[in-house]
Amino acid sequence: MADYEPFIRPWCEQVVASGGRVTYFRFADHPPLAAPGPGIDIHELDAEEGFEKFVSSIHRVVQEAGRGGFYLFDMLSGLAEKWRSDRMFGSFFVLTCPFLYDVGAIAYFGLGRGCHAAEAEEAITGTAQVVMDVFRHDGELYIHPLKVQGRLSPTMYMLHAWTGGEVKPVLDSATVSFIMTRGLGRGGARPAGLWERAFLAGEEALASGDRPRQDAAFRELTGLAVTRDPRMQALAGAHLSLGGVLEIGRRMIGTGLIGGKSVGMLVSRAVLEGKGDEWKGRLEPHDSFYVGSDVYYSFVVRNGLWWVRERQKNPATFLDGAETARERMLKGSFPEPVVRHFAGMLDYFGQSPVIVRSSSLLEDNYGNAFAGKYDSVFLANQGSRRKRLEDLLEGVRRVYASTMSEAALRYRAQRGLLERDEQMALLIQRVSGRMYGDVYLPQVSGVALSYNPWVWSEYIEPEAGVMRLVLGLGTRAVDRSDDDYTRVVALNAPERRPEHGLDRVRRYSQRRVDFIDLKADRFSSGWFDEVAERGPDLPLDLFASSQSVPGRLLTFEKLLTETGFVAEMRRMLEVLREAYAHPVETEFTANFTPDGRHLLNLVQCRPLQVRTAGTGVAFGAASVPAATVLEARGAVVGPDREERIERLVYVVPAEYGRMTEQRRYALARLLGRVMHPRDTGERPRTMILGPGRWGTTTPSLGIPVSFAEISTASCICEIVAMPEGLVPDVSLGTHFFNELIEMDILYFALFPDKEGNRLDEPLLLGAPNRLAELVPGAGEFAGAVRVVDPADFPGHPVLRLSASALAQKAVLRLESSGVNAE
Repeated sequence: MADYEPFIRPWCEQVVASGGRVTYFRFADHPPLAAPGPGIDIHELDAEEGFEKFVSSIHRVVQEAGRGGFYLFDMLSGLAEKWRSDRMFGSFFVLTCPFLYDVGAIAYFGLGRGCHAAEAEEAITGTAQVVMDVFRHDGELYIHPLKVQGRLSPTMYMLHAWTGGEVKPVLDSATVSFIMTRGLGRGGARPAGLWERAFLAGEEALASGDRPRQDAAFRELTGLAVTRDPRMQALAGAHLSLGGVLEIGRRMIGTGLIGGKSVGMLVSRAVLEGKGDEWKGRLEPHDSFYVGSDVYYSFVVRNGLWWVRERQKNPATFLDGAETARERMLKGSFPEPVVRHFAGMLDYFGQSPVIVRSSSLLEDNYGNAFAGKYDSVFLANQGSRRKRLEDLLEGVRRVYASTMSEAALRYRAQRGLLERDEQMALLIQRVSGRMYGDVYLPQVSGVALSYNPWVWSEYIEPEAGVMRLVLGLGTRAVDRSDDDYTRVVALNAPERRPEHGLDRVRRYSQRRVDFIDLKADRFSSGWFDEVAERGPDLPLDLFASSQSVPGRLLTFEKLLTETGFVAEMRRMLEVLREAYAHPVETEFTANFTPDGRHLLNLVQCRPLQVRTAGTGVAFGAASVPAATVLEARGAVVGPDREERIERLVYVVPAEYGRMTEQRRYALARLLGRVMHPRDTGERPRTMILGPGRWGTTTPSLGIPVSFAEISTASCICEIVAMPEGLVPDVSLGTHFFNELIEMDILYFALFPDKEGNRLDEPLLLGAPNRLAELVPGAGEFAGAVRVVDPADFPGHPVLRLSASALAQKAVLRLESSGVNAE
C-alpha cells in the first residue's frame, strides 16, 4: 500500500487540476486511497456479492460515463481474498482493462507483490499496457518497468530509483545486482498463490495435532473449495473432516468451488462412513477428480463469451445469443496449464471409462436441483493418449456449453436465478462397473428416493422410499426413455409391481441396456439379449427371470427377494434423510461378486424437492350442482390437493393422431406459446390434457414439448390414447419427474377404456376456444388444440380439481359459481 500511494496522489491531483474527474472504485479492506471531494467520485462495491455482479457494476458505471475518464481501483489483492481465488481476479482484470482501453480511459490498478499465483499475474501482465514492479530498499523507492506498450528507450526496462522528485535509471551493474539479489526483483521460483498457501497451512494444521488450529483450517478450506451455501456448510461441517477436504485439494484441477453435485456425493458418503462398522466395506471407493469453478469463468473470458453472460441477467434478453455462445463454447480453447492437468488425470485413470459430470454452484442444493439441465458425458477413454485427451476436452466443452442451453436458462429465469453467480464446476469420475467382453457397464444402476410420491397400493408406505432400477448404466433410470421401461420398487413392498400379470410384466420390463462399447469407443444402447450375448460373464441370474417363457425378462426378482439389497437401500435412505433433515434423492450403482456380496457406489445425493403431506381429499358428492368433466383412476403423482382450475388446454387425440410428424412438432411449439403468452401478465392455473406422453422425443408416442414449454402448468394429464396402448410412464426419479415435483405440478393418467375413467369430450369441444386470442394466427390448429376457460360457460361456473395419490384418483368437476372457489 505504501508503495502504491506515491503514484496515486499526484495523479489524482493532476486530473482534478486539469478539470477532469477521478472515479474511485472502493472494495478492499485497506485504508482509502482517495478522499471524497471536488473531482473525486467514490463508488463503494461489495465484492462478496460475487464475481458476476461485481464486474457488471463496474462496467455499468463506465458505460454510463461514456468515453474517456480516469479510474482508480483499490488493491486487486483484496479481490483475491474476498473471492478466495487468484484466477478469478486475473479474469476480472482481463475483462475490465480492455474495456477501459476501448473507451479511451486511463486507470490505475495495484497488486500485492509476491502474493499471487503465477497464472493470475501472467494474465494481468499479458493484458495491461503498462506494468511496473515497485519496491523499497534502504528507504528508497525503486521502479522496474516490466511492460511499456508502444514506447521504447535505451533505459526503458532498467531499474529506476525515485529519489526526491526525480526518477532516474540505475546505470551501474553492481548497484542493480546488489539490489536485485536481495530477493526484491522478479526471477527464480515464483511464490505460491492464495490457494496453495491455504492448503499448505491446512496440511501443517493437520500435522500439528492442534484442534483449534485444525478447526480454523477446516473452516477456511471448506469456504475456499467446498461450499458457501449455509445449509450445505452445516452438513459439511458435521460430516467432512480436515483430512477429507485436503484430499479434495490434492485431486483438483484449477481452483474454485467443486460445485453442488460433488458436495452431495462427498457429504452423503461421509454420512454413511461416519456410522462406523455399519457401512464398512460396503461402499465402492471413489477416486474422483474435481475441476474448480474458476476454470469455467476463465474459459468464458478466454473465449470472448462474457458479454453473452451479461445479457443473460436481463429477463427480457436472457436467450439472446445463447445458441451462438453454445456453438463457440464447443470450439473453445483451454489454458495450457489446465490441459496439462487434464492429461495427468487421464494418465491416472489409464483406459478406464470416465464420466464428465456437471457440478454447478447452484446445482443439487436445497431449493434448486437443476435436474437434467446440464449435460453429463460418458467417455469410453480408448485409443492413444492424445486421442483420449482430445475426447476429454470435447466432453468438458459439451458440459460447459450446456450452461447456454434454453432449458437451463429458462430454469434459471423461472427460479429467479438469472443474476446469481452460476459457475460450472465439474466432477470427473471413473465409471463404476467392469468389462464383460467388449462391453463395460455396472450390473445395477438406479435412482432411490427416501419418499415415494407414487403410492399405487394401500400396502405401500410413502416414507419407506422407492427405487427405479435398470441393468447397465443409470442413464435409463434418470432419463425418460420413450422406447422402454424400468423396474419401480416400493422399498417396503418390493414384490408389488404397478403392473399385474405376466403379459403386462413382459410388456413393461426393461428391454434395452445402456453401456460403454469399448470396441466402438462410445456410449451405446442395445437390446438386452444382444448385450447379454456380448458379455457372457454377466451374472444374469440375479436380474433376469427364470420363468419358463420364451426369452428372459429383466424383472430383478431374485435381487429384490433373495438378497439384502432392498433392506440396505432402505437403511441408506433413512440415514441420509436423517442427516439432511429433508427427503433425499440418490443415484447409485451396485456390482455383485460370485459369492453374492456386492459393493454399493453412491454417486449423487441431493435434497428432494417434494411436498410429503397430503390434504385429506374427499371424493364424495359435490355440495352444489356439478358436472363431472373428468375422472381418472391410477398413476396419480403428487401431493393430495383440491384447487380451482382456471384454464384447460386440451389436445384432441383424434385430431393429433391424424397429423404428420412435422405438424406434431409445430403443435408442440404452439403449446409453448399458449403456456407462455408474451402480451399478458396473466398466469391462470392451467391443466393440460393430451394423448400419450407429454415431453416425449418421439411424436408417435405423445406430444414432443420440452418441459420449459409447459412448466407453467398446474396439472398434467396423459390420456392413454396412442398406438399400441402405450402405458403412461410415471418416470420416478427421472429428470422429467424431478421437474414435475420441483415445480409442484400434479401428474395423472386417464385410461379411457378402463372402469372408473371418463372424459366429457363433447363439453370441451363445444366450449369457446381461446386459442386465437392467445396466439394470433394459430387458427389452423383450432381443431386440435382447445383452450377452454370455465368463465366462458353460461353462469360462469368454476372448475374444481380433487386429486389423491393415496387413492390413485383424480376428479375434475364443473361447479356452479355459488361456492367459494379458492
